[in-house]
Amino acid sequence: MSVLDVIRSRREITSFQAKKIPKELLDQIVDAAYYAPSGNNLASREFIVIENREKLDHLEKTTPFIKWMATAQAAIVVTGRPDISKYWLQDASIATAFIWLTAADLQLGVGFGAVYHSEDVEESRIRETYAREALNIPSDRRVVAILGLGFPIEKPEEKKMLVREDIVFYESF
Repeated sequence: MSVLDVIRSRREITSFQAKKIPKELLDQIVDAAYYAPSGNNLASREFIVIENREKLDHLEKTTPFIKWMATAQAAIVVTGRPDISKYWLQDASIATAFIWLTAADLQLGVGFGAVYHSEDVEESRIRETYAREALNIPSDRRVVAILGLGFPIEKPEEKKMLVREDIVFYESF
């Protein structure tokens, strides 16, 4: 499948089969995160791979919006390092996209759980602290997101896209 086909077909998955993800597939997804670009090739983002059921169940309570973690078979927690680069959030976001697209290409589903909240400092502190304490994440890291992984129970319907001309402009706005 071409990269564009993977992008077009990608959907958020919120219910997963009770089927373990083979190590070779999970390793490919981790490689995608590792090889994702970062500004000046700085280590401004890091990844924590979780397969332990108790930890996955604990992470489900990081925010009220990731109930799908209860059926996820693995997760990747993406952290950012503001002390390393002022582009930590962009770098972590790009890596998150690489994780998602690689998983989709491998026929795995991804649930996206935003942890860092740029507009609500207190909510971000609560969410990040919860994940930080569970995973021993150092205090100088920001917890950007939790991506739950697994084999989808079903394939969601095709997404209805917004009108392209309302979003894409050429030469000027």
